[in-house]
Amino acid sequence: MLRVGVIGARGYTGAELVRLLCKHPDVELTYLTSESQQGISISAIYPSLRGHIDLACEAFDVETACAKADLFFYALPAGEAMKSAGALLAAGKRAIDLGADFRLKDPERYRQWYKGEPAPAELVSAAVYGLPELYRGQLREARLVANPGCYPTSAILGFAPLLAKGWIDPASIIIDAKSGVSGAGGRSTMKPEYSFPHINDNFRAYGLVTHQHTPEIEQEFARLSGVNAPVQFTPHLVPMTRGILMTGYASLAREADTPGLLAEYEAFYADAPFVQVLPEGTLPETKYVVASNQCHIGVRVDPRTRRVIVVCAIDNLMRGAAGQAVQNMNVMCGFPERHGLDLPALYP
Repeated sequence: MLRVGVIGARGYTGAELVRLLCKHPDVELTYLTSESQQGISISAIYPSLRGHIDLACEAFDVETACAKADLFFYALPAGEAMKSAGALLAAGKRAIDLGADFRLKDPERYRQWYKGEPAPAELVSAAVYGLPELYRGQLREARLVANPGCYPTSAILGFAPLLAKGWIDPASIIIDAKSGVSGAGGRSTMKPEYSFPHINDNFRAYGLVTHQHTPEIEQEFARLSGVNAPVQFTPHLVPMTRGILMTGYASLAREADTPGLLAEYEAFYADAPFVQVLPEGTLPETKYVVASNQCHIGVRVDPRTRRVIVVCAIDNLMRGAAGQAVQNMNVMCGFPERHGLDLPALYP
């Protein structure tokens, strides 16, 4: 059994990791940290975990961590994992960061978008971007993984087949994405504008031209297409707890129709257990992916405008965070990729 730890177990993403890992057949959850809830059982913080795990949270300490676990999940804000990940790797441990510390390869882009100093170059270069459908081979040898952001996961999975095969003009992409409130801030940093009275019966855009997931999307689109092009990305907040619906638009670079592109998607994701390409006449909905690690994708060609429309639905806390992190662990450790994640969505 692999001993695993969650650094930052108190937040929404940390709790989702605990929920998945405590039932994973190949791991033992042996270490949880929370700076604000030291000595308190995770099941007291989240009563939904009562009867499943009663491990107490403690303050993070590198020496203690190394003695208690072999692989660590960082469920912390940007700028935190870089402080100790190097020490864990030096001790022979492995780590998956669900923050943004190792996602961007260009340090200047990190400074620009995250307003802070980037992680040491040797850690950034060693980190594998944790999107298994694109980097499964590299993940098998990885010791440090940069788990993708939730919006980038939906956008990259949605557009990857089109960019990789040159079906669209990369400079024409527009991404319009909507997220549930749990993706807009951590449990301890939730601002008043995310409270129920403000969110209920409301729908708004936020982070126009400034959202920190923009450079991550652009970086991965450039890897896929070989073209560096800016992406127009606008996120929205909708009055639901969890889920992301990404609708993307791009101009066709050559003639295509809906059946042909659907066949391209099915071939591209033939070996991807958590990506479902929906048939013509069916479009993704967040309700059908909630609490699952699934990604549902729908594609349509508009012959009138010569544009392709891509719709992608994921759960921001699962495929957009904790579920994808566990999937990455499975690939890293040689476990069956579905282990701990092979559950249908929660409906209704």
